Amino acid sequence: MSDDIPDSSDNVVGVLTERIEARFGMSMDQLKAAVAAAPTANSDATDVVKWHGLLVDSQAVLDRAEDDLLASLETQPSEVDDPTMGLAQRVNAAVTVCDGRALVVRWLLDPDAPGKQGLAAERLARLNHGARTGPAVPTSAPHRPALASVPQRGALR
Repeated sequence: MSDDIPDSSDNVVGVLTERIEARFGMSMDQLKAAVAAAPTANSDATDVVKWHGLLVDSQAVLDRAEDDLLASLETQPSEVDDPTMGLAQRVNAAVTVCDGRALVVRWLLDPDAPGKQGLAAERLARLNHGARTGPAVPTSAPHRPALASVPQRGALR
């Protein structure tokens, strides 16, 4: 898969949506409906729909954060105050979330991505297909037998 995704985050969602539609041969709405009707029929489609939804949600959060920051900057004198810096940090965090989710969607769409072939792919398949039915380690404390009453040394009687 090439790195032809533009830097603009709005375009990233659009480009990834087009790639998803091309990969599965249907519109996003049709794919969502198909996954909702049979979520276990195609795990690849289910994963892509899930992560695409998360990406779209994070893009909406980013858009709101950017709008809030711009509105705050318009009212600022030459120096930026702490609340505006907080908004800038919120934008940075939202960008990071969007970038991460976009990378996951790209990885899901790329059949040659690292971890999708060989031993790593076999392990991933076992995880995705429920080979393990319980936790890998015990999740509760081991049973301890009750201790008999033993008088403590130096205890008063």
